[in-house]
Amino acid sequence: MRISTRGDYACRALLSLRLHQNDDGPTSVRDIATRTALPQPYLEQILLALKGAGLVKSKRGVGGGYILARSAGEIFLSEIISAVDGPISVGDFGEPHTDGSCDHDGQCVLLAVWNLASEYMREHLTKYTLEDIAAISNGEASWPVAKK
Repeated sequence: MRISTRGDYACRALLSLRLHQNDDGPTSVRDIATRTALPQPYLEQILLALKGAGLVKSKRGVGGGYILARSAGEIFLSEIISAVDGPISVGDFGEPHTDGSCDHDGQCVLLAVWNLASEYMREHLTKYTLEDIAAISNGEASWPVAKK
């Protein structure tokens, strides 16, 4: 599975909101775009999807912009990715037969492997909250490392 550009941008935008949450009021799309070097028109679409998923709130008009809808400690990377990319999966292959009825040269075994890989990815992204990522960004926690 690849995290899409849209998923990466969504995570970067919410991280920016978290890192600047103590600033006065909501953060404008322009400010988020400037801080993250993301294209503003694309960012606007992403923020609308995040709003629809209940991850951000918006305020219109002068002084308007976006704020996190919940505490950063309650927002998981898996939620952010799912909000803009849909279900986290290595592919849309369907469910394997588990009753021994697979008659396509063992295809069901591969389907089981792909589904397990999807589950591992979802579990991994659920281990990190936006607060965790902010702490790492601020040098308050260690960088993630692969287990050996």
